[in-house]
Amino acid sequence: MRKVVTFGEIMLRLSPGGHYRFLQNGSFEATFGGAEANVAVSLANFGVETSFVTRLPDHAIGRGAAQALRAFGVDTSGIVYGGERIGVYYLEKGAGERGSVCIYDRKHSAISEATPDDFDWDAIFQDADWFHFTGITPALGGYLPEICEVACKAAKRLGLTVSCDLNYRSKLWTREQAGAVMDRLCRCTDVLFANEEDALRVFGIAAADSDVTAGKLDKSGYMSVARQLRDRFGCGKVAITLRTSLSASDNLWQGLVFDGEEFAFSREHSIRIVDRVGGGDSFAAGLIYALRKQTDAQYAVEFAAAASAFAQTIEGDFNRVTEDEVLRLMRGDASGRVRR
Repeated sequence: MRKVVTFGEIMLRLSPGGHYRFLQNGSFEATFGGAEANVAVSLANFGVETSFVTRLPDHAIGRGAAQALRAFGVDTSGIVYGGERIGVYYLEKGAGERGSVCIYDRKHSAISEATPDDFDWDAIFQDADWFHFTGITPALGGYLPEICEVACKAAKRLGLTVSCDLNYRSKLWTREQAGAVMDRLCRCTDVLFANEEDALRVFGIAAADSDVTAGKLDKSGYMSVARQLRDRFGCGKVAITLRTSLSASDNLWQGLVFDGEEFAFSREHSIRIVDRVGGGDSFAAGLIYALRKQTDAQYAVEFAAAASAFAQTIEGDFNRVTEDEVLRLMRGDASGRVRR
């Protein structure tokens, strides 16, 4: 089978251990993460040949980020080196009624200063059949909206399936900026990932009778969001994650896929959160993996929801689970018993 290409920023993540608050224990754990890198790692763990494309500074931290990806089997030959700094984000994990806090330090990062000439998409997409990116990448500014559009058009011309996760980040751009850019990019996509907040903030499409702050979700409202997104952009499938946050520690988690005719909902998973960062990315990776195997929508959404539920019980951005572990959870083995 051909490879999957993902494009975006990989960052250095600095986080107090456990559930400490910033500066409470005087130290930070250093790992790497980023939406498209997370997807690449998840797919590699499922045995998919995956290539991650970005721009990184040519120093020890930049090279370390690439090395972290290669440790999972991700191809990094498409990484361009240049610029002076890697993006950084600080994460304080919440617990109970205290939500998590994320602080970005990514201005003037290497990828945000990339130019269209940095990437030869015809060469990058050689032997590939799928291209994935998120709305975070064009939000970094500079030439990145143009670069993403060029990449999408090249992918479509070469016959790749294109997927995009809206992933709206208010700290990176305004709703108006996001709406204008993502309207163009989403018209190039075959599979569109979103949640209710993304759809509302980027395109003004609201999930009726739902209030995520109060933990109230109405499935019919999400079905309407999926239908409106598909009708607007003509993509083959729309996938939506449904998160009921009972608290920062306990969530209900479910997935929805709409193919224009039928709605497929996964079972609802009850998760005791260890680290929720990357949950949506692991859902995207799970769905991409299942769809590339030509499974039906119901199987695909069940696989994606199980993979992403599992991911949120693991420290760090990267989803370190195998296909066998996901399949056990799909079969209903959620007991958490010791396996010997």
